[in-house]
Amino acid sequence: MHALVVTLLVIVSIGLIVVVLLQAGKSAGLSGSISGGAEQLFGKQKARGIDLILHRITIVLSFLFFILAIAVTYFKV
Repeated sequence: MHALVVTLLVIVSIGLIVVVLLQAGKSAGLSGSISGGAEQLFGKQKARGIDLILHRITIVLSFLFFILAIAVTYFKV
């Protein structure tokens, strides 16, 4: 069981890395980070189309990553 969970964790980790690298950068530099934070605070949403899909996939994969990481420690004992 431990080997199966570790294998799934590796697959989810690689998928998470790929999805994060596929996402477009929100802004560049320090000035972009300040204005990007203000846009996020006041509700301007730039995520459209494929960016929205990639964002949701990232959330699901990160949730699976944490669950599998906990499962690895549980099944190791």
